[in-house]
Amino acid sequence: MTIIHTIILGIVEGISEFLPISSTGHLILTSEILKIAQSDFTKSFEIIIQLGAIFSVIFLYWKKFWNLELIKRLIVAFIPTGIIGLALYKIVKTYLIGNESVVLWSLFLGGIILIIFELYHNDKEEKIEETTGDEIKKITYKKSFIIGLFQSIAIIPGVSRSASTIVGGLWLGLKRTTIVEFSFLLAVPTMLAATGLDLVKNASSFSSSDFSSLAIGFVVSFVVALFAIKFFLKFIKTHDFIPFGVYRIIVAILFWILIFH
Repeated sequence: MTIIHTIILGIVEGISEFLPISSTGHLILTSEILKIAQSDFTKSFEIIIQLGAIFSVIFLYWKKFWNLELIKRLIVAFIPTGIIGLALYKIVKTYLIGNESVVLWSLFLGGIILIIFELYHNDKEEKIEETTGDEIKKITYKKSFIIGLFQSIAIIPGVSRSASTIVGGLWLGLKRTTIVEFSFLLAVPTMLAATGLDLVKNASSFSSSDFSSLAIGFVVSFVVALFAIKFFLKFIKTHDFIPFGVYRIIVAILFWILIFH
């Protein structure tokens, strides 16, 4: 993996992490375009680099992490993903990450589900405002746990952690801006845990150049994600997620033609 590869993957990660299009899926497909072999390090890179984008959430929303009510709800929401992710880590790392067929089917079917959900979901917010402490308290522990169950589906590459949690929250009746920001914040413990687990299991096999690649990808994804978050919050003021669903379907079809022609 060259420096140029690392920078490109960092940009892709920063753009796609918080949009409902699957950052892991896009990293895998981008690696395919760049002809980067799916080695053990590449698979780890596709997990760990997401931490750079996640740190952009800490940078933008650090004040919210002083809200005890929010922290308790994030912990409850993280539990399902933590348990399922730990139990299925070897299966996901061995058979799912790097599997283009799994990614393309997930993007395609996820796009259809996203479009159907938006067509039938009654969500008429006229103005998007920053989530307040009171709105966070409306997310009960039961709803937090259910949102966590939705998020756990995203251990399948191509599903999109962001899309899963947002759709789950909207289905539970939460305001769009509330669940979008909750999804951002829930990414922090989720990806800290995923990165920590992968580093514990694989860091000893990384070379100095591997760590350099991770550092470069981390910084690039952090910077790009800052702009992506701002864009997404502005986008949902006047749009639903149907364009993302259409995009997912188009990408899946194009890559089916490209990879499996």
